[in-house]
Amino acid sequence: MSTLLKISSLSWIVPNKIILHNINFNVNKGEVIGIIGPNGAGKTSLLRCLTNQANMLASKNVSGSVQLKNRHITQYNAKEIAQHFALVMQKNDSIFALSVQDVMKMGLLPHKTLFSIDSDHDKAQISLALKKVGLEHALHNLFNQLSGGEQQRVLIARALVQASQILILDEPTNHLDVYYQHQVLQLVNKLNITVIMTVHDLNLASLYCQRLLLLNQGELICDGSPKEVLAPKQLSQVFGLPCKQSIDTITGAIQVSFYLNEIDTQNNYFLESLGE
Repeated sequence: MSTLLKISSLSWIVPNKIILHNINFNVNKGEVIGIIGPNGAGKTSLLRCLTNQANMLASKNVSGSVQLKNRHITQYNAKEIAQHFALVMQKNDSIFALSVQDVMKMGLLPHKTLFSIDSDHDKAQISLALKKVGLEHALHNLFNQLSGGEQQRVLIARALVQASQILILDEPTNHLDVYYQHQVLQLVNKLNITVIMTVHDLNLASLYCQRLLLLNQGELICDGSPKEVLAPKQLSQVFGLPCKQSIDTITGAIQVSFYLNEIDTQNNYFLESLGE
């Protein structure tokens, strides 16, 4: 496998807080990688560093390096970054009032000059991308009138039009119903491009990611297969709850279940009886 990204000794430290500490890993072409961990573990912060958002790698608070194709990412301009990375982040307020067609056209910008017009080829690419996500009928709909799952599929279609090599997703299933969670992640899994995404649900991450990175308090605790990363002892230390690992009888994927131990259950019952 060819290495697309190399992250070396990456740290982000602000006064009185460590956001990321000495992160090291490589990303190979074609991998689907899930970043997991508790709230505040540094997952979204890591994504921001990978794409050098707001030129943050030049900040005095950030050290280490992110190399894209053996070149430090700070050597790429914004347009070049957009040609390599397609982002689907949690907040999309700036595009909320646009039509689906306008949102899709945004994916063409990294490959166009300032005054170029959309060609028949561009329109065909938009149509094909929407067809791949099952939304070719929604071209003239308003983005804010779509369901949460449809909005995510439009943003993924925009990423396809952008023709970038690496797709970055920040909690793509956040606030989605179970059906749409599986629909979106199954779609992402079939794109045949490199994917790096933060995932809150550990079992969804295990089912749809080939490789997992476990973060806790800004540190990379484990990097490996779902079986390796979702080891019960390791997860119990990170999340503060006992857990059990099993194999799903339908999908064959590694699954984990958390539970309260007996003394915690008794304490909760006692507090509930007091009306607390």
